[in-house]
Amino acid sequence: MFLIFTLGGLSVLLALILTPVVRDVIGRHFLDHPDGVRKMHATPVPRVGGIAIVLAYTTTFAIAFLLPFSYTFVLRNALPKILPLTLVTLVVFLTGVLDDLSGLTAWQKLTGLCAAGVMAYFCGIRVEIHFLHSLPAWPWLGFAFTVLWLVGCANAFNLIDGMDGLAAGVGLFATVTMLIVALTQGNLPLALATLPLAGSLLGFLRYNFNPASIFLGDSGSLVIGFLLGCFGALWSEKSAALVALTVPLLAVAIPLLDVTLSILRRYLCNRPIFQADRGHIHHKLLDQGLSPKNAVLTIYAVCAVAAALSLLASALHNQFSGLVVILFCGAAWMCVRRLEYTEFEIAGRLFLKGNFRRIIDSETRLTHLEKALAQARDAEECWTKMCDGTSGLGLEVTRMSLGGFLFENADRSPARRWELRIALPDGQYVDFSAGRETRTGALMLNGVVDAIDRGLRHCLERRSLALREPAQQTITVTKRLYYTASAAAAAGSKSGA
Repeated sequence: MFLIFTLGGLSVLLALILTPVVRDVIGRHFLDHPDGVRKMHATPVPRVGGIAIVLAYTTTFAIAFLLPFSYTFVLRNALPKILPLTLVTLVVFLTGVLDDLSGLTAWQKLTGLCAAGVMAYFCGIRVEIHFLHSLPAWPWLGFAFTVLWLVGCANAFNLIDGMDGLAAGVGLFATVTMLIVALTQGNLPLALATLPLAGSLLGFLRYNFNPASIFLGDSGSLVIGFLLGCFGALWSEKSAALVALTVPLLAVAIPLLDVTLSILRRYLCNRPIFQADRGHIHHKLLDQGLSPKNAVLTIYAVCAVAAALSLLASALHNQFSGLVVILFCGAAWMCVRRLEYTEFEIAGRLFLKGNFRRIIDSETRLTHLEKALAQARDAEECWTKMCDGTSGLGLEVTRMSLGGFLFENADRSPARRWELRIALPDGQYVDFSAGRETRTGALMLNGVVDAIDRGLRHCLERRSLALREPAQQTITVTKRLYYTASAAAAAGSKSGA
């Protein structure tokens, strides 16, 4: 226990001393400039917090090894498990430093994190999901799950690092949670690894909380997330239950929830997954009128609840972990609804009110319409297929000029609100209209135009239905009675007789 207090006190003291030194000496080379959109700070701020935290963390162990006390043999015995963790974290740290210094692309950062995850797996840091051992046909599942977990945790803290003290404070809550569980379970290597990080984060928050004089930077957020992922893996080794990872997952639930929401939002809106935006949880709290400090404190409170649930599940020896996770997920779902994400509200309406099925039905109709037009044998068949295909979409074809013939709908509805023309080669075209009762939106209308345009152009290429005569023949269509050019010519010869 004396060793625990020594490591904790040293890490806090070193963070308090080293953070302003790093900020003033190295910080001028790593400035974060405001942009008026996502970065709202008034003046450039050094983003070297990760360097200060890593220095405090590693220096704590170095000093503890040199202390002339008998308890240091405990630290030396735990060295074989702590040293691989330190070496792997160095890869993540260097990736973050390069990004803070010169700016890496999202894929370059992801490559560095994946390399660190692979190294961690082969160094013995593995997420132990014991039911995977019953699947010998897929031995790579444990490897894939470990890398995904470590990279996901690192990216989660990287994304949530958007306000003063947010990522460091959330990381402190998660680290203290894992420290308490390590002490209660007698997991000494995990306790020795987590305590210096908790102390370093606590000392760093003295300078990072609003108003911050130093930012965490990618070198800090990536390292914190990756270390917590490794701690979660060490935690899962002590559990043989199916839900071995659910308890450490609760400890980092808020960052993981934020990264999950970000991926879903960007996927639903067809945006790049790695594109930055102002849709994170802390941004939503700001939009609801909270000050930056109150928004951070609110997230702290939620993290405290998640930490308490995590400790409760651990104390119950995983017997009711599933129930605790379900309760937390239900509470998280209600909180997300309060944040008023427009993307999820629209997606919910699409699924729950049948709009999604209508979209699938409309897209299917358009695909069939395009294929039918492309395979039509003549202009009359094009008109017939087009009238049939658009009727179920709330549209009405009113006129078509194709292959030297002009088709018109004599029974067109007088209550039409607007008309649209699709231009085709050689002055040919298709006109259609819709009324107020149509449910065709802008996206569906664009799909109709594209389907008809592609289908008819393909038909023109295949069947040579180009304009062959200088004067077009007009064919009036009533309901489903269609006249070809030859029928109109025959009617004209009979009348002449």
